Amino acid sequence: MAWNREQLGDPAGSASALSWSISAMTDTIDRLSSVSARHQPRAFAVIGEAVWWVTIVDATLVRYHPEAYDKVLARRTPARRELIEGTLAGLRFVRNRMGYDADQVDFVRPLAADLGRAGDEITAWRWKSVPEPALDSLSPRGRAWEVTRYRAYEESLAGHTVGEVFTRAAEFLNLAAAAAPSVTASSARARQ
Repeated sequence: MAWNREQLGDPAGSASALSWSISAMTDTIDRLSSVSARHQPRAFAVIGEAVWWVTIVDATLVRYHPEAYDKVLARRTPARRELIEGTLAGLRFVRNRMGYDADQVDFVRPLAADLGRAGDEITAWRWKSVPEPALDSLSPRGRAWEVTRYRAYEESLAGHTVGEVFTRAAEFLNLAAAAAPSVTASSARARQ
């Protein structure tokens, strides 16, 4: 967080990037409910895209709008705050593993009953419990970082539905983005 605060860039540019990132995240999460479980490759692709956009929005808020992020997070009960932080850390774990060590299919379990019926939503699919990754190649600091995210994944994602996890993440991120002063001012200027 300290490094991010020291590296703040152009507020107008970050507001614009955050605005279109929020739109992309919202559109992708909305698509989750329209993708049929029968089209598994497409379903897994949309889940992967949703992971990507949620973590992009989260990182943008943490880097460019840490005060707004912390303020919205602080308004939650301790249990809710822990769940939100765990959800976002768990999604970071998924993002870091996808494509290198694992694929979306390694993280998400389709419902067996959905596979034969058209129109079933992938939002009911569940995040799988996964084994702790081998992290020997990482530095002690990198290993600690990744283990923390792995544990967050196991506690806040594993066993929960895809829809529940992305709804929770998007709800918080949308509130944090709305609380970011440059985003609010930028959005107001765009409407005028």
